[in-house]
Amino acid sequence: MHRSRVNPRGRVRQWRSIAAHDVIRTAAAVSAAVIAVMIVKAQAPSAVPPTRRGTSDGVPTAHLNYQPGRLPNLVSVALADTIMARYPDYRDAYWKPWTYVHGYVFLAFERLYRDTGDRKYLDFIRRYIDSFVDEQGGFTASKLDNLDDLMTGNAIVGLYERTGEDRYRIAATRFLRALDDYPRSSDGQFWHGKRAANMWIDGIFMGQMFVIRYGHSIGESGSCWDEATRQITVFAKHAQKGDSGLYYHAWTEQAPKPDWADPKTGLSPEVWSEGLGWYALVIPETLAVLPKDHPRRAAVEDIFRRLAAGLKRTQDPETGGWYMIVDQRGKPGNWIDPSGTAMFVYSLRRGIELGLLDADEYGPVAKRGYASLLQFVKVNDRGLVDLTGGGDGISIKKDFAAYVGVPRRVNAKETVAGVLWASEIMERSRLQRR
Repeated sequence: MHRSRVNPRGRVRQWRSIAAHDVIRTAAAVSAAVIAVMIVKAQAPSAVPPTRRGTSDGVPTAHLNYQPGRLPNLVSVALADTIMARYPDYRDAYWKPWTYVHGYVFLAFERLYRDTGDRKYLDFIRRYIDSFVDEQGGFTASKLDNLDDLMTGNAIVGLYERTGEDRYRIAATRFLRALDDYPRSSDGQFWHGKRAANMWIDGIFMGQMFVIRYGHSIGESGSCWDEATRQITVFAKHAQKGDSGLYYHAWTEQAPKPDWADPKTGLSPEVWSEGLGWYALVIPETLAVLPKDHPRRAAVEDIFRRLAAGLKRTQDPETGGWYMIVDQRGKPGNWIDPSGTAMFVYSLRRGIELGLLDADEYGPVAKRGYASLLQFVKVNDRGLVDLTGGGDGISIKKDFAAYVGVPRRVNAKETVAGVLWASEIMERSRLQRR
């Protein structure tokens, strides 16, 4: 903080008749008043909150009436209430005001609105989006030069669906146009960001969750279906791990290869749970809207069914969860990952809903997976839901030790969003009966 200075020359006539000790006292009072004003201004909300590192713990005085130490009756509702209580201005939640995590959470909020009819979920989304989309459809939160920042464009399309306001369509179209000249691999896979020719499994979710919704609700559906299915199938071709139905985290085709890439294959070393989870989420959501006669539909369905079989095979028989490195269950240092587990629970349950998976075979898998998540759900002494055991903002690692060695923290952002998705779909019938 820069302290304001009182200029003695400018005050000399005013203070000439004041005793010396009063001069000192008055100067101190003026300085204190100036500092107090500066503190108030610093605490006041800005138009766009400043960038921070990591995930915020939220408003320290936030509290709810959920009973400490007791599992809420509806985890999805309690967790959504907690997010809104912790972050009344949702721009303050993460390391920068506009991120993929906001959109990840908003998709679950939209489903909660559909389940319950409670407008607080939509109002929360709209307050956030309207901070970045103006009355003419202008958008200034991001340069849209990486796939992560496309993700929350999904919520802009959602607002267009519900309001019909053209400004949301205009803003969403800007997101789609950002892909027109976006860099790709030689066979069409989007780079994760524009700076390096690396293809991440995360990016398929980040980019294509927006693309399929734009195609479904606004237009250019043919090219959107082609793009989404291209991204899914090209990644599968490069990153599948044998016939396991599982996929490595990333691949690259250009030299010099990063330190995480095998020098021959260009693949990252492990099947990371959360990365595989992004892929597991986007595939059934794509199949939910993809026309039955699309030429790549059969290939996408096959990828999904083989992935589901791989998940069933690697589920931990003791806890029902999935490990950080999915197919290394017995390896020392590995741990059950609530984020990836939540994603797999949602994916399998969604596959059953869509008729893509057999309910008798996969229903118990999803149910055991969800039961395993509940051990990570805690209500703290302020009545807020805390989620333990997750890693926060994990990127590609060079080996097994680096993946399993990531710090775990309470309320890791991807864990919170993933558990919200899983709890909403597993509680859906009860939510709809409320």
